[in-house]
Amino acid sequence: MNNETQLKELVKEKYSQIANQSLAQNLTSCCGATSPCCTDEAYTIMSDDYTKLEGYNPDADLGLGCGIPTQYAKINEGDTVLDLGSGAGNDAFVARRYVGESGKVIGVDFSEAMIEKARANVDKLGFNNIEFRQGDIEKLPVAANRADVIISNCVLNLVPNKKAVFAEIFRVLKPKGHFSISDIVLEGQLPEKLQQAAEMYAGCVAGAIQKSDYLALVKETGFQNIELLKEKKIIIPDDILRNYISESELQELKDSDLGIYSITVYAEKPCCEPNTGCC
Repeated sequence: MNNETQLKELVKEKYSQIANQSLAQNLTSCCGATSPCCTDEAYTIMSDDYTKLEGYNPDADLGLGCGIPTQYAKINEGDTVLDLGSGAGNDAFVARRYVGESGKVIGVDFSEAMIEKARANVDKLGFNNIEFRQGDIEKLPVAANRADVIISNCVLNLVPNKKAVFAEIFRVLKPKGHFSISDIVLEGQLPEKLQQAAEMYAGCVAGAIQKSDYLALVKETGFQNIELLKEKKIIIPDDILRNYISESELQELKDSDLGIYSITVYAEKPCCEPNTGCC
């Protein structure tokens, strides 16, 4: 579970399967991860409720998020918004409501199956200012200084090289552009058996890093006005954890200081490159 190429292939395989799962299946699992991470109990583990948001498209909602990044994204009419790990288009369709007819939304996803599903959703509605591109968010298929706003929902935890992703976000944002990202982070140590479980990686947990390291990476990339706008603790049900750890290990985990959190982070790109003194 430590080879970047293998991790990427794992994510592509798992999320191609998830693209064909129902919303109900995904809501009761870890970020949509397939069995044995799934549970028969009626849990909603990570996803927030989108159903009352303007622009919501139920066909695009696979229940894979861990926040609502558009809520804090300060999207204006006419903006170009880039959605990283856009899936079937859930956040992209909500973002389109904000940008209006004069704006544009671009979704990028690693999974061909997700891209096909998102494009089918666009075709159903006949929108001409939203598009989906297949690509790796470590090397975005988008020109530099293109986006006013970047959003992402529970995706960066799936990427082995998070430093590369934040560098790409910086490159693609326009000067004074900003991002709003919802993601999973940790406080404390995740047990080794959970770190090594493929389903827990695809389920957005095993690939998460420490919250302090995450925020430090944002700052080191060159972003400013960094704000932690929302934080909620994620509770993984015992019946999921028992697939990977024993009862005694489960109790040790409960007694530990481990915290798994969904956070939404906002940050801005400065008006010029860091350390140039032009602002």
